[in-house]
Amino acid sequence: SRALVAQLAVGTGLFATLLPAVAVGIGQGWRLGSGLCRLTHLLWHWSLFVQGLLVGSGSCCTVWCRWDPQSRRLAVAVWAGALLLATPAALASGTVAAPQTSCIRRTVDILSPAYLLHLTFCLCLFLLLPAVLVVATLSVPQLRAGWEPGIGMSWLFFVLWVPHGVGLAVDFLLHARLLQPTCSTFESFDYALGLSEGLGVLHCGLGPAALLATRFCRRQAGTSASC
Repeated sequence: SRALVAQLAVGTGLFATLLPAVAVGIGQGWRLGSGLCRLTHLLWHWSLFVQGLLVGSGSCCTVWCRWDPQSRRLAVAVWAGALLLATPAALASGTVAAPQTSCIRRTVDILSPAYLLHLTFCLCLFLLLPAVLVVATLSVPQLRAGWEPGIGMSWLFFVLWVPHGVGLAVDFLLHARLLQPTCSTFESFDYALGLSEGLGVLHCGLGPAALLATRFCRRQAGTSASC
């Protein structure tokens, strides 16, 4: 569906545009103030949630097959809902001043309502939503019959972000002292959590490439069939 692909392209473009600011804010210092830091994380997570919701909706319904009033209403709902889901990320983020000012994702307590809400939304997107979609696809014959290679390629988003969802859950258990960590455990896990996020970030490059490859192969197959 062109409507779905176009929206995924916008979401991926926004994500990729903000990625340097997020990386620089964490590693090399932030000089734009706490307000812009929170705005950056709001927009970054907005683009992330939008892509997840678009992939999920494209996997279980055919509304994106045409751009009509129904699909336009769904598009508004997806983008507005994703913005609402991203709001706790902005509330939990901020700047810290040691040793230099950095823009980080969590400046509040691990048990603060803002972070707990943000964590819940992330786990629902990265873990619960793909699990529900897999079960639904296997259980409902209509969904299995409507499965296409393009949908499978868009699922690359979930494949790459699931490890980060697991990492966020374990990170919460460690910082909430529900697991008994050591200093070396924290250091090793911070490294693993960063790697899992880096794996997820790959979706902004691999996802569009996979969709383009699928579209090209489909066009080539159509050309061969017509010859």
